[in-house]
Amino acid sequence: MNFLPDQLDQYIVSHSQDEPDLLQQLTRETHLKILQPIMLSGAYQGRVLSMISKLIKPKTILEIGTFTGYATLCLAEGLQPDGEIHTIDINEELFDFQRKYFDKSAYGAQIHQHLGSALDVIPQLTQNFDLIFIDADKPNYSNYFHLIIDKLNPGGIILSDNVLWHGKVVEPLDEKDISTKAVVDYNSLLKNDSRIETVVLPIRDGLTISRKKEN
Repeated sequence: MNFLPDQLDQYIVSHSQDEPDLLQQLTRETHLKILQPIMLSGAYQGRVLSMISKLIKPKTILEIGTFTGYATLCLAEGLQPDGEIHTIDINEELFDFQRKYFDKSAYGAQIHQHLGSALDVIPQLTQNFDLIFIDADKPNYSNYFHLIIDKLNPGGIILSDNVLWHGKVVEPLDEKDISTKAVVDYNSLLKNDSRIETVVLPIRDGLTISRKKEN
């Protein structure tokens, strides 16, 4: 979903960094072979994720929700040479697809896949992280936050995707719409948690940057 007029949105995209060839290939194959290709981060948001990661220069990244690995590769672009990214997804049918593209990239040895529910996997991870990207099932966003906040290094960043949820966050809430209610509650959680400072960016379907305070 775009929140700007199409012409202006196209101008922004055309004057931003081009999408790398490997990610163009991944996008094409995702649309050909995988259900719900709309779940891809996409070229422009991918360049945003890449830029943020490069600015942070993280040694450790955690990604909750891999899908076909597009955002994983974008985030990996900012890793330190000895850094690593841990990415979690529950869909075992996508595991080999992800690995194929990870191994085609320069970051294959740095990317560690975890298969299963993130609610189960996260407590098993022993390291702390400099950058965490949440882009998975919306009803568990708040649960993920509570699991990862103590694993985020001081000064570390949480990126949360789809926080505007197709604009539904400002519409009258249908109590049966579990995902929208979950996103609304999550946005309030980020705003009010004293351990972090948060800003919402109106990029595509909404991207929040939350920074963990250092004291």
